[in-house]
Amino acid sequence: MSLSLAGVCRGSALVLLHGIRPAGVKNGICTHVLVFSRLSLCNHYSSSKARLGLSRHVASRLRWANEKYEKFLQRRFPRFYVLYHTFMTGFRLLFQNAKEVRIIKTKMISNNVKFQNLSYREMETLRLFRRDMIKAIPLVLISIPPFANYLVFVLMYFFPRQLLIRHFWTPRQQNEFQRIYHSRRAKDHAAILMGLTKAVPAVTDSRLQSRLLDLCNKVQSGAQPSVPEIQAVKGLFSGPPLGIKRLDADHMRLLCSLFFLTPWLPAFAVSHRLRGQALELLQLDRALHRLGVHELSESELRQACYLRGVDSSRLNIGECQDWLIQWLKLSNQLKESETSLLLHSMVLLSANYPKAFYL
Repeated sequence: MSLSLAGVCRGSALVLLHGIRPAGVKNGICTHVLVFSRLSLCNHYSSSKARLGLSRHVASRLRWANEKYEKFLQRRFPRFYVLYHTFMTGFRLLFQNAKEVRIIKTKMISNNVKFQNLSYREMETLRLFRRDMIKAIPLVLISIPPFANYLVFVLMYFFPRQLLIRHFWTPRQQNEFQRIYHSRRAKDHAAILMGLTKAVPAVTDSRLQSRLLDLCNKVQSGAQPSVPEIQAVKGLFSGPPLGIKRLDADHMRLLCSLFFLTPWLPAFAVSHRLRGQALELLQLDRALHRLGVHELSESELRQACYLRGVDSSRLNIGECQDWLIQWLKLSNQLKESETSLLLHSMVLLSANYPKAFYL
């Protein structure tokens, strides 16, 4: 009897190791247990493989159906297909940006990294995402009431520039809307230059007074000033009368148009927001200097020029690079106390570019 038990156990060991039932072991207890275990394992793995195969099959069928639907729209409703494709691409880009922002924020918290120590692309990702979310909040609030989403779709169709963020604009709309926004801020260029001219009598140093007046007259006459000419008056922008904390309320409200900020806030709030924008721009410039202008892609290069006051949609790549290099030459010589000059340089360096650059 003991021999039989030993043989059964040896047979069960062979089953466990090799999966083969030994000869002569047909009705033993171990045999039934092992056969049941093998069936359970096979059922488990086969069911897992079946579920995986089913999910892959469903995903492939969905992709096939989506491709057929897009081809149908492209053939029968080409204008609607452009909107559909733009929206689908926009959602993918938005989710991708949200993922990138989460990674950057996690890095900043876990490694105690400050904003000014991030790379240029990380800084720009955070800045653009924050701006996009601020613009998207009103649309989200409008869509909260029941059945309001139908109204939202109508508004989005007829007012894409006012309601949609950049992810949901077509390439043609991006160029068109950028020109509209730039023309709005360019309307205040003359008033900002006039404000600088009015500040000339308040300058006590006669040499600096003459240089500031010559600089303003040069830009107002349609000429392009050089970086050394602007740097020569930078001392006037760290204290009175043109320091960021010494500007009068009306002049600060004119500068708000350069960043599309609301000018109808109290003067202390306008001053605070302008200081924040100027400091952020200075930090972006330092990070861009570390990266190098020639490392930027075409879209990054155009976005960098547009942020700093130039309508880059009307420039070629060489003109964008030339202007941005000149901007960084000026910015790299400025201290945080001189950021007011950085704001005014968005007018001084961009008002007559590129038409006066080649004169």
